[in-house]
Parts: sequence; C-alpha cells; structure tokens
Amino acid sequence: MELYTSSVNGVLYAEDTEIIATRDPFSAPLESIAPWSFTFLACLMFVVTSLSLAENFIVMLVTYKFKQLRQPLNYIIVNLSVADFLVSLIGGTISFITNSRGYFFLGKWACVLEGFAVTFFGIVALWSLAILAFERFFVICRPLKNVRLGGKQAALGLLFVWAFSFIWTVPPVFGWSSYTVSKIGTTCEPNWYSTAYRDHTYIITFFVTCFILPLGIIIVSYGKLMKKLRKVSNAHGRLGNARKPDRTVARMVIVMIIAYMVGWTPYAAFSITVTACPTIHIDPCLAAAPAFFSKTAAVYNPIIYVFMNKQVYLCCQVYCLKLCVVEGLMKMKNPSVALPRHGLCSGKLCGFCCLTLS
Repeated sequence: MELYTSSVNGVLYAEDTEIIATRDPFSAPLESIAPWSFTFLACLMFVVTSLSLAENFIVMLVTYKFKQLRQPLNYIIVNLSVADFLVSLIGGTISFITNSRGYFFLGKWACVLEGFAVTFFGIVALWSLAILAFERFFVICRPLKNVRLGGKQAALGLLFVWAFSFIWTVPPVFGWSSYTVSKIGTTCEPNWYSTAYRDHTYIITFFVTCFILPLGIIIVSYGKLMKKLRKVSNAHGRLGNARKPDRTVARMVIVMIIAYMVGWTPYAAFSITVTACPTIHIDPCLAAAPAFFSKTAAVYNPIIYVFMNKQVYLCCQVYCLKLCVVEGLMKMKNPSVALPRHGLCSGKLCGFCCLTLS
C-alpha cells in the first residue's frame, strides 16, 4: 500500500493514495458534492465575472476618455473599479475554470494565487471605501478649515490603500498562515479552519487591520457627515444649491458601502465563526455560499457609480453614442454643418453632438 503524507490543521497524517484521491480537491471532485453543484457555480461565476469585467472596464475607460471625470473623488472610485476588475479577472476566471472541472486541477500554486488575489483586491476595495468615506467627511465637514484635498492627497491615499492591503495579505504566501483550498474544493481562501497558533494570530490580526479598522473609519466618517448634513438642513430648511452635489455624492457612497457590506458581511461572519470554532461541522455547499456571494460585490459598485452620478452617466451615454452612431451619422450629414459644442467633448466631435444634428 502506497502512503501519502498530508497535513490537516497542522497535524500530519499518512494515508492510502487510493483513499485520498477520492477526496483530494487537487486530484478529483469531492464525492460528497453533487456534480450539478459545480455546474451551477460555474454558470454563476461566468455571469458574475463577465458582468464585473464589462462594467468596471467601462468605468475605467470612460474616466480615461473624459478629463472632466478625473477628479480626486473619482480617483478613489476608479481605484475601486480597478480592484473589482482584477479580482474578477484573476479570482473569478480561476473559479469559473475550476468549477467547470469540479475540482482545483490547476494545482497548489494556482490555489495560492487565487486566494491571495481575491483577498488582496477585496481588501483594496474595502479600504478604498474607507478612504472615500473619510474624503467625503473631510470635504463636507471641513475639520481643517484651510486644508483642501487635491490630486496629490488622493494619490497618497491610494498608495496607502495598496501598500497597506499588500502588507497584510501577503504573509500567508510566505508562511504566516496559508492560503488553502475551501471546503467545496474549487476555490481557495485563508486557512480559517486551522487550530495552529500562528494561523490564529494571523487571522485575528487580519480581521482587525483589514475589516474592523476600515469599517470603523467608514462608520465614524459617515456618522459625522450625516450629523453635519442634518444640522445644515435643519438650519436652512434644505441644503443650498452649493451643497447639493456633496449631498448627492454622499448618498451615492453610502449606497455603495451598504451594497459592499451586504456582499462581504456573510463571508466575514462565516470566517469569524469557523476561526473561533474550527471543529464546527458545516456542509461544504453551505460553507461555500458566503464566499461565492461575496464575489458578486464586484458587480454592484459600477452600477451604483454610473446610475447615481449624472455626470458619469452622461459621459457613458456620450461615449456609447460615439461608438455606435457617429460613423453612420457622419455619412448622412453634411460635414460643413457647424457642430454644437458642450462641456463634455471640449469641441471635439462626439456621439452626443452628432445626435443633436439628427
């Protein structure tokens, strides 16, 4: 009998290779999981990944095309789209492929890559929301009267987000805890189930620095911001015209935060539960639900960002019209006709201008 040495929760076991092949997620699908479950998850990840990649790419592209959108606040929101795009490109694609096969056939290093990518970019997104909340608080409440946030401050904020997130998500790659295959066998995540001391110390540190701390910043910033807006509203009956854009952006970001928390809170709660009680028995399909649900968060933000921001929504319309109809309209119209100008195209021909001629 050929033996295979494995490690589970820090304990070594010698097992028959024929036995382990039936339940090793790197070798074959787990027999305890119905095949249709993997098919369903593969279809789900295909839809979620496709939507996320398309939506976040549009946000990044439109922001690049229209310089009016390159404002400090939009730097942070575009950074959110970049993180969501990358988590879908790497994590979503790998998850779709592995669920299509029913097991993590790509190997352990691909498992580490997916676990790191999903965790790293997810924390970048959460910290982006924290910086966004603080920025709104700083702009509207103005705790430092003579200090204003500009492009330099926004860039430093983004540098902090990426550096801080990397510092606290890369340790499992080098031995402080680990990224390991999940209960369902087709995705990878931090080793929540381990009872080893070093794994527990990492998980606790990770939750404090990458979940509790940014969440605290979000709650405090928006608590003070809402208090300020309510105070101004009560004093004047309603917010003045100068305050309406700030109020609109604040409402947009609050909705983004709620959507993000709805997507990630079940996964965070599940992770805390299994970390505190690693011996708890949870059905693999039930254990996988929060992780897959959290991946849908990458779809929410661009939808909220576009439809709650009139300027971005108009720019998206302009760009889509330019791509779809400008060539046909140019052939139909007399090129000598003077084209109307508007603030978005800066005098250059665009779909919106062409549409006004038809």
